[in-house]
Amino acid sequence: MGCRQRASTSDLLRVVADGTSTPPVLVPDPRRRLPGRGAHLHPAPDCLDLAERRRAFPRALRLPGPLDTSALRAYVDEHAAAAERDGQQEPVSGVRKEAEREAHGRSMSAQP
Repeated sequence: MGCRQRASTSDLLRVVADGTSTPPVLVPDPRRRLPGRGAHLHPAPDCLDLAERRRAFPRALRLPGPLDTSALRAYVDEHAAAAERDGQQEPVSGVRKEAEREAHGRSMSAQP
């Protein structure tokens, strides 16, 4: 969303808005289970910066006004620091393993 580059959903972080507060808070959803409309972006600080600068979150989530990105910023910064420490990009969730199993003909539903 921020950098506008296409990627598989397993490489992207899903973000939803928690509308119980004012202004709504953007919450990372790495397991892709939270209810509501979601937006996807790379879990990188640069991509988040671009999305904020373009005001992409209110448009993508169809919400009026400004959104609080502090929780999302903390998650993305933590993820980037962990990836830098490890020297590699870590998957955002277990979706990548599921896609690999399906590619090999063994879907998650067929697993014992």
